Amino acid sequence: MRAGCHVSTRGGYLEAAKRAAALGANAFQYFPKNPRSLSVKKFDAGDGARCANFCQERGIVSIGHTPYPTNVAAESEDQRKRTIVSLLNDLDIAEACGSLGVVVHFGIYKGKDPLEGYRNAVHTLSAVTANWKGKAKLLIENQAGDHSFMGTTMEELAQVRNLCTDPEKIGFCLDTCHLFASGVWDGSPDAPWMEKAEQLGVLPHLAAIHLNDSVYPSGEKRDRHAVLGEGHIKEEGFRWLINYPALSDIPFILETPTGVDGSHKDQLKLIFEYGGIG
Repeated sequence: MRAGCHVSTRGGYLEAAKRAAALGANAFQYFPKNPRSLSVKKFDAGDGARCANFCQERGIVSIGHTPYPTNVAAESEDQRKRTIVSLLNDLDIAEACGSLGVVVHFGIYKGKDPLEGYRNAVHTLSAVTANWKGKAKLLIENQAGDHSFMGTTMEELAQVRNLCTDPEKIGFCLDTCHLFASGVWDGSPDAPWMEKAEQLGVLPHLAAIHLNDSVYPSGEKRDRHAVLGEGHIKEEGFRWLINYPALSDIPFILETPTGVDGSHKDQLKLIFEYGGIG
């Protein structure tokens, strides 16, 4: 099984990979650039190549995560245009680092016509895929329902991908806290959403899972991550998910607060323990 956490890129992409390896992780997530800006980054391709080689030699996989201002469904055409350019830059960096893809949230729309939000998301994602030639994929992430009605269900994820240009360049990243906060999952094993994800074609294109516990109960639409094992999602739910046969090669990435030692080591050990390893 594959498990890891979000790591800093301080010192470069190779250093990020080394941080993950030092934790005993065989997967990690990183921000390709400043997480608070859509500005295009001029990056060191050589550093990316060294990161890719390091990971390949050690069997480590990685994913990038787009900056916080990224919003593919935004009402502002200018913001969507800047998002397209930013996403192509993120994909370039992810490709250089040998990453599976770049996580992008489903999108937030505050306008009067809800359908316009979905159209914006499809147009923005399509503009990216039409201009992207690499192997790294855009990984659409489900949302918690805290900022927008959009992107909480398997139906939405599947339909937006299906409507996009070159859908084969798009995959998915599912966040457990978001599933829980939105009310799609109550934390129980054998959850109906998994069967639906298989039926609708979400599961075959799943590239990563954000394995996050939840500070708040299911259905409250409050997206706050808890340390694994200290939130409202019970152990049996996590064990079921981690051991689900179709997810055997999917990386589980922590985006949780660090433990008492200031790292994710104990939480990573817990994931491997849940998976029957270690």
